[in-house]
Amino acid sequence: MDITVAIDAMGGDHGPHVTIPAALKALESDGQLNIVLVGLTDVIEAELKVQKAIISPRLRIHHASEVVNMDESPQMALKNKKDSSMRVAINLVKSGEANACVSAGNTGALMATARFVLKTLPGIDRPAIAGVFPSQKGMAYILDLGANADCTAEQLLQFAVMGSMLVSCVEHKANPTVGLLNIGTEDIKGNEVVKRAGELLRASHLNFYGNVEGNDIFKGTTDVVVCDGFVGNVALKTSEGLAQMMGRFLSQEFKRNWMTKLMGLACMPVLKAFKKRMDPRRYNGASFLGLRGIVVKSHGGADSFSFLHAIHTAIEESRSGVLRRITEQLEIEHIQTHQPTVAHTDNA
Repeated sequence: MDITVAIDAMGGDHGPHVTIPAALKALESDGQLNIVLVGLTDVIEAELKVQKAIISPRLRIHHASEVVNMDESPQMALKNKKDSSMRVAINLVKSGEANACVSAGNTGALMATARFVLKTLPGIDRPAIAGVFPSQKGMAYILDLGANADCTAEQLLQFAVMGSMLVSCVEHKANPTVGLLNIGTEDIKGNEVVKRAGELLRASHLNFYGNVEGNDIFKGTTDVVVCDGFVGNVALKTSEGLAQMMGRFLSQEFKRNWMTKLMGLACMPVLKAFKKRMDPRRYNGASFLGLRGIVVKSHGGADSFSFLHAIHTAIEESRSGVLRRITEQLEIEHIQTHQPTVAHTDNA
């Protein structure tokens, strides 16, 4: 199945120096992939020349005259940069010229622009950010990771539907388990929103495991873990900090004296395997779920290896029919939006 991915070539801390090499590697590995590089034509052409790559039917440039800065406010980006590489790439998804968009740009601006341009699926109040955490049993998908600090119980149910269908499609699991992140496993634990969400999930057609705690994420207790964006973002940043600390501590201990250095050399194969397994670059690519189109956010500081994984995420979601599956499951659950759509003007 041919897939076209629009790449915001200018986004992220490193821009074309990362996005273009990753795009070229993706083309090499997938003969049915087409790439549209969106951004400043002269800059993109210069990087393609460095990479000794040429324009072909599977690789083309779509000019965009503006770039959203990493520290720019979402409101200003949406209002003042209508021809940004980010927005033009999303526009290509809306028009059907691309199946998905990948950007390493400003997260807030990307979400605001994607929501404005693509709108949400029927039955979805708000889009959610879904990411992948390594676990003892493989991978755990967590959402929301920061798009919605405050959520209703109904919105947590919507997140559960989206996460379940994502895992079902991408991981090819027929009936993935769903856990509700809480301060205890008992039904009586948690605030009123979480307790109400538990009731809705138990009454749903999803494979609801029940409440899970923070340590269950890395145990792999469930395939999907649902929470509001405030909790999810704290869990994400805490996990990143813990992983960095563990790596630093290991390095310090093996460098303590000549004996530990010698032991470090003997353990090198194990250490390399551990590092590869825990490498956050292998889990790069957060999905913006709930939109009428596929948008994948790469980490802003990603290198080409990491950005390539974000592209692969977009490809897999496009081919597996995630949007269709989410829509079908929302209908099964008879979920309707509980929040009125905000009226947007042409000034945005």
